Amino acid sequence: MGQKVNPIAFRTGVMQGWKSRWFASKKDFSDLLFEDQRIRKFIGGHPDEKIRQKYRNAGIDRIEIDRTRDEVKVTLFVARPGLIIGQKGQEVEKLQEELQNLVGRRINMKIEEIGRPELRAQLVAEDIADQLAKRSSFRRTMKRALESTMEAGARGIKVQLAGRLGGAEMARREKAIQGSIPLSTIRAKIDYGFTEAKTAQGHIGVQVWINNGFYEENESDVANAAEGQAPKKSKKAYKR
Repeated sequence: MGQKVNPIAFRTGVMQGWKSRWFASKKDFSDLLFEDQRIRKFIGGHPDEKIRQKYRNAGIDRIEIDRTRDEVKVTLFVARPGLIIGQKGQEVEKLQEELQNLVGRRINMKIEEIGRPELRAQLVAEDIADQLAKRSSFRRTMKRALESTMEAGARGIKVQLAGRLGGAEMARREKAIQGSIPLSTIRAKIDYGFTEAKTAQGHIGVQVWINNGFYEENESDVANAAEGQAPKKSKKAYKR
């Protein structure tokens, strides 16, 4: 039987860093863990529908949290930072105040721009979900996502949809793969994203896996892959 595991969790602590970085005693650990969860849920599912949609359009890939004794540093990795920053940084300050009221601690917000959203699995999944919600053909949408990601410089991509595809009476799964996706290879730089498309017939689950190369490669090659450039082929020296 195949044992399915989240590729990011599989590599966290081995090849990847943690999304939350702090230390706490046993007594405080659970409270701080739930506090992190509240921060992530508040940003991802803001109570104001318009602001929630604006954050979704901004393309938030991931949220990283660092804690010191005095403050909580929240870093958002965003494809379109202008939508969150707003005019003269007013929107960021407003979000910062809301988070401070939510957790009762001093919050330090930081916005980082993502150079190539086509190589981020979560953003690709959200883009597919938005297209499905607009009644686009799921096969055409999957094909377009595969092509754009491979053109951006990825080694491979896999997309899987599950639900009432095309308004069918019975739910089913459809998947498309292009390139190489070595999920069991820990040194493979696999990015994973999941979201749900809200359609008139029901929710459709969208899963995306993207292969961005290997961790052991030269740092320049890994940086090129993150920016959407194919890594340069090294010239092998042969001894006679």
